[in-house]
Amino acid sequence: FGGYNRACRNIPMDEAKKRMETEPFVVRQKMPLEGETSFIDELHGAVTFKNEELEDQVLLKRDGMPTYNFANVIDDHLMEISHVMRGTEFITSTPKHILLYKAFGWEPPAFIHLSPVMGKAEDGSISKLSKRHGATSFEDLVNLGYLPEAVTNYVALLGWNPKNSTQEVFSMKELTEAFSLDGLSKSSSVFDYEKLNWMNGEYLKAMEDEEFLTLAKKFAGDLGNLENSFDKIAMLLKTRLKRLDEIPAEIAFLKEFLPFDENLYTNKRNKVNPDFAREILPEVLTLLESIDETDWENAKLYEKLNAFIEEKGYKKGAALWPIRISVANKSVTPGGATEILDILGKAESIRRMKESIANLSK
Repeated sequence: FGGYNRACRNIPMDEAKKRMETEPFVVRQKMPLEGETSFIDELHGAVTFKNEELEDQVLLKRDGMPTYNFANVIDDHLMEISHVMRGTEFITSTPKHILLYKAFGWEPPAFIHLSPVMGKAEDGSISKLSKRHGATSFEDLVNLGYLPEAVTNYVALLGWNPKNSTQEVFSMKELTEAFSLDGLSKSSSVFDYEKLNWMNGEYLKAMEDEEFLTLAKKFAGDLGNLENSFDKIAMLLKTRLKRLDEIPAEIAFLKEFLPFDENLYTNKRNKVNPDFAREILPEVLTLLESIDETDWENAKLYEKLNAFIEEKGYKKGAALWPIRISVANKSVTPGGATEILDILGKAESIRRMKESIANLSK
């Protein structure tokens, strides 16, 4: 019994009260010494424990504070909890809780014990989810840029599946309506961050633009010269982000021109290379310099560049690749060439393109 031998179990009440005046003490519950305590687990079925194996559990500690088991039962009763859902590691505590309910003359709630959520390590090994697998608390996940609704949706699907449906993304209303105990699984689930990333991305895409913009600004940090154009940037990011904390890295190339890398001008799919960039960029620079500031916006830039590309007989994808690289120095960007030109503005776009042309000429 964890070191306790029931030595004080049968001390007469008068003696016990007298000793309590001068000696440190705890208050324990007298467990039955015979028979069994059983309950129906809504997932696992009938579970039975022999009473003789149950320790006389402590209810009040030496400092007068209630133990978890004692406080838990009282709290659940006062809150009128109908179903207690928790991990299988608490199954052994359940008979203690049930005997407390009986001692108080209260009706126990229904109990459902779920298999623990597992985590996958970098080496592929599976073990109970812990901080070594990454952020695991709800608060930590939200601070990383996961939406509370997405986390709730994802966690709901760990160990549960909707009956006769393959739906994965649910609103809170839909989750409430779809949930039933029938969909619970006895098997452990593995917390998959990639799946959570996907689900969070779906939630971000579905957000109202204004709501997304407000959240995006909170995660963007110091915007510097991008303050006035962040609304445009946010709309480009909205469909590609998995987490809101990705924003600073996604927009870094717009705040500061990244180091030159000639290899970026090679794109096998579009069949372009640095030599093609050396050919086309000076002509594009001349065209951009001729565009009035009042016409410097995505739609008009696209129209003028498209006309230039058609006139020269270039393939659109091939022509736009070096243009985008010359002002981004980054292979993967939110938005295409003209969207980036629009966000950077005329002066910065031309400055960057001139610098790239000079570097290509070395």
